[in-house]
Amino acid sequence: MMHALLYGFVLLLSRIPYRAAQCAGKYFGLLFSMIPIGRREAAAANILASFEGERDQKECTRILRELYIHFGRMLFEVPHILRLDPDRLSQYCVFENEERFQAALDKGRGVFVLTAHFGNWEFMSAAIQIRFGVDSAVIVRPMDYAPLDRLMVRMRSRFGSEVIPKKKAMRRVIGALREKKTLGILLDQNVDWYEGVFVPFLGRWACTNKGLALLALKTDAPVVPVFAVRQEDGRHRILFGRDIPLVKTGDKTADVEENTFLFTRAI
Repeated sequence: MMHALLYGFVLLLSRIPYRAAQCAGKYFGLLFSMIPIGRREAAAANILASFEGERDQKECTRILRELYIHFGRMLFEVPHILRLDPDRLSQYCVFENEERFQAALDKGRGVFVLTAHFGNWEFMSAAIQIRFGVDSAVIVRPMDYAPLDRLMVRMRSRFGSEVIPKKKAMRRVIGALREKKTLGILLDQNVDWYEGVFVPFLGRWACTNKGLALLALKTDAPVVPVFAVRQEDGRHRILFGRDIPLVKTGDKTADVEENTFLFTRAI
């Protein structure tokens, strides 16, 4: 019942004209940025620490406000995935250096899409599936609220993408690569020490998941950095980087650390 209500609400949001939805999202995010909640203070402290000596308190506060505006826009943009199709794609996205991604696909070993919680990553995933017609999968941490998790799985799989729960995903990921699927991985979240390695991230050491490095070394599938950047006209510019050459010295521990560093540096 709750899932049906949530889906109906998302469907309703998708009917708002796109630019009007982005404008509504902007003001929703701006309003939310004024609410004095604990996470807001933690975010402000993290931004200030990351830009220590480069940005003052006022500039970091502005960055945080822009962050809330961005997430407000995302809230109103993501429902438009329900309206995406090949004929409408250019109204929402443009692509840059897409030949790099095609070259990785042509290797026939599957592709790791290395990305982060940057830009509108949900929109980017759907756009890539439409543009390239690829079989894809995405590794995610299931949401704590079951009806919302079910809704997001429904949205993410709209164009055939397989949603792989993060916990114990290794075997299924290897199977997906054998099927020559593209695998989307967001690598910018801190993990427990036993799941990752410490690498520099935004000026500080962060324990970053080592799973991508382990999988890339095991399968030799190319790792392509891909990010979405919002343009002034409201569309998302999908940027494809060159696939990242893997470091292979034969020392597994050192190789995992070095490749995780390279992946994080790309972000």
